[in-house]
Parts: sequence; C-alpha cells; structure tokens
Amino acid sequence: MKYTITFILLSTVLSSCIVTKKKYDDVLAQKVRMEADLAEEKANARLKELDEQVAKLLTDTANLSADLQNRNARLAELNKEYEQLNTYYKNLVSSSGKLNRDLAQQQEQLLAIQSNLERTHRMNDSLSTSLAEREKKVRELEAVLAAKDKAVNDLKNKITNALLNFKENDLTVNVKNGKVYVSLAEQLLFASGSVEVDSKGVTALQQLAKAIKDQRDLNIMVEGHTDNVPISRKSQYMQDNWDLSVMRATAITRILTKAGVSPRQITASGRGEYVPLATNDTPQHKQKNRRTEIIITPNLDELFKILESN
Repeated sequence: MKYTITFILLSTVLSSCIVTKKKYDDVLAQKVRMEADLAEEKANARLKELDEQVAKLLTDTANLSADLQNRNARLAELNKEYEQLNTYYKNLVSSSGKLNRDLAQQQEQLLAIQSNLERTHRMNDSLSTSLAEREKKVRELEAVLAAKDKAVNDLKNKITNALLNFKENDLTVNVKNGKVYVSLAEQLLFASGSVEVDSKGVTALQQLAKAIKDQRDLNIMVEGHTDNVPISRKSQYMQDNWDLSVMRATAITRILTKAGVSPRQITASGRGEYVPLATNDTPQHKQKNRRTEIIITPNLDELFKILESN
C-alpha cells in the first residue's frame, strides 16, 4: 500500500507541468522514509517471529518431557501391579480348586493389564521419538543462534578495531537486538547545517567500509538524526530537519558505496528529530541527538529455513 501511494504521488507530480520542484522533493523524501520504515518493520517482524518460534519450541519440549516422566511413573506402577497379580495368580493355581471363579477374574484382569502395558509402551516409544526430534530442532536453532551471536560480536570487534583511532565521543560501536550500531556524532562528519562530509568523517567511513565491504550477507541501514532546532538556511532542496537528515544519510551512503560497499546491501533514511537519544533541553543533549547511525544486520535466512521446516 505504501509503494502504491508513493507511485501515485510521484505520477501526479511528474505529470503536472505546474508542480514545483519543492513538491517533487517532498514526495521523494516521503518515499525514502516509507521505504526505510518498511524495511525496519520487516526486519523487526522477522526477529519477533524467530523469538516466538524458539520460545514455543522450548515450551513444547518441556511439556513433552514432563508428560514422558508421568507416563514412565505410571508404567512402573503398572509393572508393579502386574507382578503382584501374577504372583497371586500363581498362588491361586497351586491352591484348591474352590477359587476357580476368582482365578478366572484375576486372569481377565491380568490380560487387561498386559494390554494396558503394551499400549503404554507404544505411547512412550512414540513420545520418546517426538521428544528426540523436538530436542534436535531446539539444538539446531540454538546452534544457529549461537553462530549468529558470534558473527555479530566478531563483526562488532572487527569494526571497533577498524575505528580505534577515533575518539569515543565522536563515535561508538554497540550490539543491540542482534544488530551492530555504529553511531557517529555530527562533529565527526558535518559542519552545522551542512550535508557535506568533512575529511575526518570521510576517513572514518572509508575505514568502516573496508571492514565490512567483503561481507555480502549484511544488510546496512544509514539513518540520519537531528535535534529539534529548525534549520536556519532553507533552500529549494532542504526545508526542514527531515530533509537535512535524509541528505546527510545519502551523502554517507555514497561514501560507503564508493569505498566498496555494495549498493544492494545499503539503505539511506532520515529520521529527522523524531528519534532522539535525549531530551532537547540542553546544548549537550542536542549535540548528542545530532548523529548518524549505521545499523548493520546479519542475514537471517538460515534461521528462517529451520523455522519453516518445523
């Protein structure tokens, strides 16, 4: 639906000879925001689905284990009862014939217990097989999740090592929700209100690109963020903080792709002032909010294949 609305808006803008360049840019910026929001929603939905599937498998496995224990306990009770009745039956055979009627009843009970024992054995065998299969699936998922976590941590360490020569207040590298977040402060990349990356920022981005460009199984989102102070110099192409954040993200994306990152792996988006790290009530907090976040997500296709096979 988002793509349809965007297409209609673009078609209307292009087909009308009286529409201004500003409206075209507004529509284009809206399309970029929609595509970025959709990509993030899909990734978050897939991760949520993964968490729910793993939780369900663990719960089912625990329930099956408890059921199997209960049935084994019942089987032990039936075995004990069978042995008692069998002993009693043997005693009856060796006793006088006046107990023939009781003996016949005991024989019927004994046959019923034997049948019950066989049925319980079959059910236990089936439960054991099902439990083993589920435990195997859980182990497979846990192994892949562990491998994914290791890959994410290895990627974080690789990026951190590549950016060691930059100050901590200029950039940070963290892992959150299975993703690597590289947060670059405005002072490392841009002058105030500018969309042109300075030389120090270009160097940082080139070093980052060198660390990740050979990994084709990564999805990369470049997000521009601003404070809530309106821009002082409006132009035909930049009317507000949203435009500023999009244009900064695009500038950074071009540097990364020029340095070797595949354009197919990367998305540029602007979040404007709407996802702050702190309240915009002090100069320090506003400076903290003026940043660019590069969010790197490993490909989860292997995990989803395992889930779909359940």
